[in-house]
Amino acid sequence: MVAFAQSERSTLGVEWELALVDPETLDLVPRAGEVLDAIAGTPLADRVVGEMLTNTIEIVSGVQTTVAGIAEDLRDIMRQLRPVLAQLGLEVLCAGTHPFALWQNQEVTGHARYAELINRTQWWGRHMLIYGVHTHVGIDSRDKVLPILAALTCYVPHLQAVGATSPFWEATDTHYASNRAMMFQQLPTAGLPYLFDDWAGYESYIADMKKTGVIDEITEIRWDLRPAPHWGTVEVRVCDGLSTLSEVLAVTAFVQCLVDDFSARLDAGETLPTMPDWFHVENKWRAARYGMDAIIIEDADARERLVTEVIADEVERLMPVARRLGCANELALMNRFATTGAGYQRQRAQLECSGSLGSVARLLVDEFRAEFPLSADASRGRDGEPSRFSA
Repeated sequence: MVAFAQSERSTLGVEWELALVDPETLDLVPRAGEVLDAIAGTPLADRVVGEMLTNTIEIVSGVQTTVAGIAEDLRDIMRQLRPVLAQLGLEVLCAGTHPFALWQNQEVTGHARYAELINRTQWWGRHMLIYGVHTHVGIDSRDKVLPILAALTCYVPHLQAVGATSPFWEATDTHYASNRAMMFQQLPTAGLPYLFDDWAGYESYIADMKKTGVIDEITEIRWDLRPAPHWGTVEVRVCDGLSTLSEVLAVTAFVQCLVDDFSARLDAGETLPTMPDWFHVENKWRAARYGMDAIIIEDADARERLVTEVIADEVERLMPVARRLGCANELALMNRFATTGAGYQRQRAQLECSGSLGSVARLLVDEFRAEFPLSADASRGRDGEPSRFSA
């Protein structure tokens, strides 16, 4: 049996993986242990945790009912964490991959589960120098989980496109918008989810995975979208590490509105839309490769459109839901990606402007501090202050 916890409908939680960098070189540094030691015994200890690599920390919101609550929570964590980072001589940035860091130079955290992951996955496991954002949305009935998961899978390309922030790998332009997406799915339990007709089918899958030794714990299933039974949520893990708070909030609002809309439609007796499995595979690849320029398969009738056009229509459709949930302004930010550029576009523009991947890393540091995307002007205006894209 896989028990699904009770959770209030459409409640939220966000996990945001951050890279620790040297303020001068902007290269990754293996100092997460120092950060965690410095906050041990404080309220931050429950909100800042370690990850697989010692260059990574993850900030974790509490359970919130609104996107505004998530914003306040994440800001408060960083407000408390900043002095700790400053005292240790550290900066943070976020992107799906670091622009120039080498995976060979990174250290794995000394936990048994990470050691086993590396032992099992070897070369690909050692390459997991990647960062993501995970959004949890509460589901008020276990019977809704799998239909909502199947419907959400149709929105992987939307989220992959706006959340693509990993064009570079080891100082090389991969010509993908999200190289992270392509790399992460190399792990044996990562990638698009398997879809099941009922909870018993999902339970049978989990039982078989444990019996055959593929997993020991349910959390070792690392799908792009997955049930999180312990929390009573669905967890959306599609996006690369988003570089700014405003982008995290945009994606959070979009996901919350989708899930709440699906939940209401199930309550009304509707059947949620789905598409053939191969459509999902193709859409994920297109969005990872082309990002905001992807032509995606929009529905089960195989109609195709530019992903930004589809997103704009979805934002309009979901706006009444957003107003009810109190996240209309944040949902509207989903359309900003088409004008300000997704993270991968801003990084490439910065490289073209400056000729330096160090400048790209500096842009990422400045964007994280600013909470909004910045323009490709070496990340500094003439007066030395960050220069934002116009709205």
